[in-house]
Order: sequence, then C-alpha cells, then structure tokens
Amino acid sequence: MRYRPLGRTGLTVSEIGFGAASYWGLRRFPEAEAVGLVHRALDLGVTLFDTAPGYSRGEAEPRLGRALRGRDLDRVVVATKAGTFHAGGGRTGRDFSPPALVASVEASLRRLGVEQLGLVQLHGPARAELNDDLFEALERLRRRGLVRAFGANSFDPGVIEAIIAAPSLDVVMLDYNVLRPERAAAIERAAARGKGVLAGMPLAMGHVDGQLAKLRGLRDLWYAARALKNHRQEVRLARRLGFLRHDPRMSAAQASLAYVLSHPGVSAAVVGTTRRAHLEANAAASGQALPPDLAEQIGLAQQG
Repeated sequence: MRYRPLGRTGLTVSEIGFGAASYWGLRRFPEAEAVGLVHRALDLGVTLFDTAPGYSRGEAEPRLGRALRGRDLDRVVVATKAGTFHAGGGRTGRDFSPPALVASVEASLRRLGVEQLGLVQLHGPARAELNDDLFEALERLRRRGLVRAFGANSFDPGVIEAIIAAPSLDVVMLDYNVLRPERAAAIERAAARGKGVLAGMPLAMGHVDGQLAKLRGLRDLWYAARALKNHRQEVRLARRLGFLRHDPRMSAAQASLAYVLSHPGVSAAVVGTTRRAHLEANAAASGQALPPDLAEQIGLAQQG
C-alpha cells in the first residue's frame, strides 16, 4: 500500500480508503463478515476509514467502532461526517446549525470509540450553509482537540468551489472517476490551495466493471436496485468503457482506481465493499500505473 499527504493537514492516508457505509453497515450483513473486512483492510495497510452518522440507517458508525476496538490506530485516520443523520424509516435528516454540528461530532466520538477524529466532513451542505457561524463552531471543536481536520463533500459544482475557497475547510470529497473526468479541474484548484482531495465513488458504483450483470446474492441485488434508481445515466455512459473488462493487464476496477490515483491532486480513493476478494483487489491497485494506451482509450471514450 502506498500513502499520500492529505493536503496540508499533516495527516497521511493510504491511497485506498475503506468506505464504511451502504450494505456493509446494515444489520442484514453479518457482523463477523463486516468486522473481518475492516481487520483485513488494516492488515493490507489501509489507514483511512470513512463513515457517517446517517450511513446504513445509522448502523455504520457504531459497527466501525466495534471493528476498530482493540486495534492499533496510531496511523489510522477515522473520518466521519456531520450535518446529516438517520431520521428513522429510511429517511435522512439535515441540520447544519452550530449546536447540531457540535452535538453530532460528540456523538460520533462516542459511537466510534475514539478520543479524536482525524477528519470530519460536512455532509452535502448547501452553499448558504457554509457561513461564518458554522466555521467558528468547527474551529472551536478543533481547539478542543476533538477533530484534527475538517472538510466537506458534495457533488454540486458550485458547492465544490465554495468548499475549495473556504479557509476553514482542509479537505474536499467529490465524485471523481472515469465517468466524471470533468472533476479534474476542480481537483487541481483544490490541490493548489493545499486542500486534501478524497475521490468518492472511484469505481463509478461498479458500472464500468459490469456489476449489474454479476448478481450473486442479496447484497448484489441491493446495490443493483440503488444503481438503477439513482445512477441510470452512469450505467449508460459506462457502456463506452466496456473494453476495460477485457484488458489482461488489470481488472476494470483496478484500471478505474489507477485512473483516479493518476491525478496527483487526489489523496485517496474511498471504496466500499462487502467481499474480501474485492477488498484485496482494490488494495492491490495502489501503486499500479495506468498503461498509456489504456489511458488514451479511456480519454477517447470519455469524449464520446
């Protein structure tokens, strides 16, 4: 596993991060398997674990806390989010008021069983919510020693630019993958300002790898249903990149990760998984260079 600086935060993270979210955190996914994946990730050198209070119907944070209990966390960056929460019945609540953010961070510390969070990201804020009162609340948490670095994640171009411009935010998380090459310019601007950049959805929800055609169990049906509901455009775009599934040098997933990590401004690619083999293959992508001819083919396909 290779490592990169998280911008100017003073933190170093593994190129491949573990996304503790989605099906991984649900009660229907066996606890032993979920914990085993975290332990295997640690053994593989993964040091970035990303979660949120609202992920997996509120179950992801406490599950990650249980998985990390008793492990050596000296090099581990535990990252969570604030501003959204599980509101029951599959609903997500939002509250970016300073008192709510402080309460969210304090509750996350308890659920995760740590004394300090390496990174807390505002979870999909609106541009108007990025105000001085909010930033002052974040700085108070930093002065209390509860959080090392702050950031925000968004898939909205205007909000991403506001995050990059905000002095109080150290990290930006955005959707960067082979289907989102237009994010590269924002990553360059963020890196120029010393921001750490986390690539969310680096595997494009598995669309390039043809995961919709690999239904092997309930977990696959769960992900397929979500993809068809929320990412139909990505499914269509991914067809242009089907050649990645037939290259003998690396898998489509590894090529996708190599593409993301080829951008020098990216600190880490955060990937979720529920299978050990998938986790190990993702980890093996760290340090793999994307062959020039494959990079050229990807560029041509992106142009349509």
